[in-house]
Amino acid sequence: MKRVLKLFVVIFILNQCFAYADFIKPDAKIKPEEVIKIQLKSLMKNDAPSKDNGIKQTWEFAHPNNQRFTGPLDNFTKMIKGDSYKMLIGHIGHEILEIDNDNKRALYEVIILGPDKKYFKFRWQVEKFLEDGPLKNCWLTTVVSQPIPMGSST
Repeated sequence: MKRVLKLFVVIFILNQCFAYADFIKPDAKIKPEEVIKIQLKSLMKNDAPSKDNGIKQTWEFAHPNNQRFTGPLDNFTKMIKGDSYKMLIGHIGHEILEIDNDNKRALYEVIILGPDKKYFKFRWQVEKFLEDGPLKNCWLTTVVSQPIPMGSST
């Protein structure tokens, strides 16, 4: 019985390590639209491989100013699961359209089809982090607008 319990604990710990190791980290080579794709794909499958993994991945690409504004990860998680953004969790599909990009700030229109088959439009802004440090020249999300309802697919 003790061997089984020890084996279970080891598997659990390894699973947690691999879950966090799978996060894509900000990198100067990742283009602005790719940042949004990473975030949206993660939110589509939020609980894979573990609970709220998609929200945690999205947080990785939030600009430090955005992180300070939204509060710690727990507050960010509550915000994403709240009425304004909950349609991003488990959404069915999305489309990303570039509106403007001056190589320091890029603005996109994002249309998502939520799990309830209703369409929503967002303005999604990413900015290049210009300060020294590990995030220098990485594109990070600074603003996601409130959703604009666009009707349903049925």
